[in-house]
Amino acid sequence: MTERPVIAVLGLGTMGLGIAQLYAQAGHKVIATDAKAAVRAGAREKMNDVLGRRVIAGKLSDADRAAALANLVVVDDVSDIRDAALVIEAVIEDLAVKQALLSAAECHVQREAVLASNTSSLSVAAIMSGLSRPERGLGLHFFNPPPVMKLVEMVVPEGASPEAVLLARNITEGAGKTVIACKDQPGFIVNRCARPFYGEALAMLEEGRTAPDIDAAMIAAGYRMGPFSLIDLIGADVNLAATRGLSEAMGGHPRYHVFESLAAQVQSGRLGRKSGRGFIFPSVPGPSPADAAQIGLRIEAALANEAGFLAADSGLAPADIDMALKLGLNFPRGPFEAARSQGLARVRATLAALEAAAPAHLKGRYALSPMLAAGGD
Repeated sequence: MTERPVIAVLGLGTMGLGIAQLYAQAGHKVIATDAKAAVRAGAREKMNDVLGRRVIAGKLSDADRAAALANLVVVDDVSDIRDAALVIEAVIEDLAVKQALLSAAECHVQREAVLASNTSSLSVAAIMSGLSRPERGLGLHFFNPPPVMKLVEMVVPEGASPEAVLLARNITEGAGKTVIACKDQPGFIVNRCARPFYGEALAMLEEGRTAPDIDAAMIAAGYRMGPFSLIDLIGADVNLAATRGLSEAMGGHPRYHVFESLAAQVQSGRLGRKSGRGFIFPSVPGPSPADAAQIGLRIEAALANEAGFLAADSGLAPADIDMALKLGLNFPRGPFEAARSQGLARVRATLAALEAAAPAHLKGRYALSPMLAAGGD
């Protein structure tokens, strides 16, 4: 059997260790490091604990657990990654930190090695701009937890080497992931297209609806979690930072409005599960409200409209956008599928009514995307 390429993972926090586990389980030697000695020292034990729970649950054999652990090599410094064909950084969302780390890594790998960032919000081209071979750089955005979530957004900056893109795709698909390539645009696919899932819920909250009612309506529509429960899981502070970042990147367009109710939630410290209290947590959504179908229609109409703008901006196929939302957020259907299910005429009428009633600061939020405006019924 052909020996699998060596992978290097830089950063062993939750995401980095999950990425290392993913490739180690797929049979790759994984050279991993972290700037903190204590994190390096505890990485193997943490992975063993995670894999051990899968053995107990009957999802992994003890032999496979041992093999994955044997594939993990924790080193003290980035200079020890010279054999890596693919380097993935998974450190904090700080442009300067990521640039410096990948520039250091580039000095110690072969010229053909691919350098990838797990960024969820930064420009991949900006991260790679300090490299001597920026054409070997791209984004591999994993979703948490990486060993479980099927989607990887492969962010391809202009000028990226086709050979680098193919290598990263082949290795990652070989590890069992669904790789969807996208342009280096704000929010990539999922983080941009999902904004209305939270945004319309927050808009309704500020109009007087309750968070439990909205979440219950979306659960009744087939979603595993409502928007407020998902914010509570992710962290209101994380959601706010992502929303602000996308709003700034998109010129403050009202489709990416930063709702005061979200900012106030963060200001109050009610961040969700991490703080012990959120929009709903520790409670759970109650029974579905009488107008649950209308709540679901409003949120899905906004999701479909944003997906239409994304398709026009990016050239992505609607089927790829649908797949990304289903795999990246466990949605029961993608935004285009939802629009067809609801009926395009109903979706357009819903958006028109919302635009007509929108307050001044949200005017333009519900204007139809070219795709929805031109679509048939």
